[in-house]
Amino acid sequence: MMDMPADLPAPRLTSNAELVLSKRYYRKDAEGKATEDAAGLFWRVSSSIAEEEAKYEKSPWEPEALAREFYALLSQGIFLPNSPTLMNAGSALGQLSACFVLPVGDSIEEIFDAVKFAAMIHKSGGGTGFSFSRLRPKDSRVGTTGGVASGPVSFLRIFNTATEQIKQGGTRRGANMGILRVDHPDIIDFIKAKEKEGEFNNFNLSVGLTEAFMRAVDAGEDYPLINPVSGQSCGTLNAREIFDLLVHKAWASGDPGIIFLDRINRDNPTPAQGDIESTNPCGEQPLLPYEACNLGSINLSRFVVSPRHSADEPADNVDWEGLRRVVHLAVRFLDDVIDASRFPLDRIAEKVRANRKIGLGVMGWADMLFQLEVPYDSQEARDLAEKIMSFIQQEGRSASALLAEERGPFPAFAESVFAERGMPPLRNATVTTIAPTGTLSIIGACSSGVEPLFALCFARNVMDGERLVEVNPHFEEALRNANMYSTELMDAVAECGSIQAMDFLPERLRRVFVTAMDISPEDHLRMQAAFQKYTDNAVSKTVNLPHSASVEDIERIYRLAFELGCKGVTVYRDGCKSVQVLTTGSSSAEKQNDGQSASRVRQRPDIVMGFTQKIQTGLGVLYLTVNELDGKPFEVFATIGKSGRSITAKAEAIGRLVSLCLRSGVAVRDVVAQLKGIGGEHPIFQKKGILLSIPDAIAWVLENRYLKGSAPVPSHSDMDLQNPSCPECGAEMTFQEGCHICQNCGYSRCG
Repeated sequence: MMDMPADLPAPRLTSNAELVLSKRYYRKDAEGKATEDAAGLFWRVSSSIAEEEAKYEKSPWEPEALAREFYALLSQGIFLPNSPTLMNAGSALGQLSACFVLPVGDSIEEIFDAVKFAAMIHKSGGGTGFSFSRLRPKDSRVGTTGGVASGPVSFLRIFNTATEQIKQGGTRRGANMGILRVDHPDIIDFIKAKEKEGEFNNFNLSVGLTEAFMRAVDAGEDYPLINPVSGQSCGTLNAREIFDLLVHKAWASGDPGIIFLDRINRDNPTPAQGDIESTNPCGEQPLLPYEACNLGSINLSRFVVSPRHSADEPADNVDWEGLRRVVHLAVRFLDDVIDASRFPLDRIAEKVRANRKIGLGVMGWADMLFQLEVPYDSQEARDLAEKIMSFIQQEGRSASALLAEERGPFPAFAESVFAERGMPPLRNATVTTIAPTGTLSIIGACSSGVEPLFALCFARNVMDGERLVEVNPHFEEALRNANMYSTELMDAVAECGSIQAMDFLPERLRRVFVTAMDISPEDHLRMQAAFQKYTDNAVSKTVNLPHSASVEDIERIYRLAFELGCKGVTVYRDGCKSVQVLTTGSSSAEKQNDGQSASRVRQRPDIVMGFTQKIQTGLGVLYLTVNELDGKPFEVFATIGKSGRSITAKAEAIGRLVSLCLRSGVAVRDVVAQLKGIGGEHPIFQKKGILLSIPDAIAWVLENRYLKGSAPVPSHSDMDLQNPSCPECGAEMTFQEGCHICQNCGYSRCG
């Protein structure tokens, strides 16, 4: 790594960006103290990547000059590579790729090799995708032992458990994608795998759909199931029934998603090397077995020449020349990353360097639209999306062709579709990907990927307990220009997240500044399709739906995704995971939908032990008895002295319902989250703070007894339909791009 020049300008960072870098990216000593700052990090990355240029005699760049160019892009938040590159470039580990796909073969040796390889990848900071479609179905005979196979879902549990054990050992949490073809005999078990919340929590799951299956859905016909070992048909299922089941489960929990295998393989640049079976954890990077890909994103918000102030001005007021220059630098950067990276397996290194796939994408799309005053859910926005992504793809391939002249094409070019079509040599088999940018967008101070903004304002708690409201800068500027900005208004927007119900604001302002939940599911998907049209790989995008969305809404989204040419789709109905009914493995989608759940309630032993706590409430003294089983709360009894029958009945009812939740396996944290902060007529102050009501008092006992040392549970009054809270800072997380992401500290969890 080159010595850092003294004249480098300081990075432009927000306080949130500094927090994320210090928590997750700075190199640290044995005591956990940071040994670099932002400038040091960006120079470490820029210089170590630029040093790869010295290998190529025809390179027009001298390494230090190129390192300065890279540093300018990174330090100003114009372009950022994926997290493993920021974390590991210039380090002894040196693993710089984010995305890996591993094969899972139909033998114990191959299965556990894949488990071991995944552990090595997670330790180095990468995520893994698997197709379990090669595994023989459950109850099949195993020739070598005379026994029976346990099937893909059983082995999926082994992969999930392995990830659970190693996720604390690496630089980031391990994340996985599990895919099963729709024609696998165990497809029903796979679709139902996440019926119980918490199952397979380290996996995103997707069903691989085929065009033949979708035609059978339309016709209401049966389709064949294929034994992956023999390749022979081994039964049939009704396509429409399976599609309905898939839709019901996605409605209930967001899982599984879907990918369109035929469409993905039509864009496979090297079909002679085999079919693409799986993607990376967030679905945007289809890869061959043992392939990896490194990703990077351009911040589009930095390429608006000047804000548009009327609908009569052109929407494409974009610095196209500046964007062209950054695309060429970014492609060079990502190709150099391939040379700089140390891969965890020799087979991965060979495959990566044979195809040299890169994935250049974008972030800050919603911010660009705000500046141009173009509504996200408009045809104008979709037209601009196609124009920008077409430009990036065209210039990205041009940059890759120039690199091929300097360095030679990717080694497998001769057997690629490009050679078959007589196209000029390229350095990289793929160039463009729209990746999730959860933490990168915080560093770059912009909106995430091609997602709409989740909220125009949000409140976060700083270390001294102060509550700060953070406002999207473009929204704030628009309000100030309209002479309407006030802290009171910002508090109101932070409370509800949207301005659509605020009729006193100008209509044009409300039309432009829409958030994820203001946008119809169809408009979410049409934006994904607009970017997909000019993206080599795929697009990471979540179709957000309100909690009230119906099963039919999700069916329309799945069908529309197929019609519009998307390679896959992820839907998320607000609050679905936290209110999902716990069901047994045998419960059907139809039972879930009509409310007749088959919940698994543990039976009460004859003897249980517990404690009784006395609490003063505004309605009298509450005696709360909590009985435990295996050290966890199992049931509660709430008795309130000297109160009328109505209060006594309510206390008993609350106790019974809480007991039912605990005996059904609902987490204590989720129970507390639903009760904490519920207001009553007679709040009371005492040493422990204010107790608002009987349910608030029960929440206080459970939280202080069982959740000490963990992040505080947000008050019910501050929540919508309970998105999970961040385990590191306690802030509410949002679901986008296939993961739960904390906008406060950058923590993310996929699966």
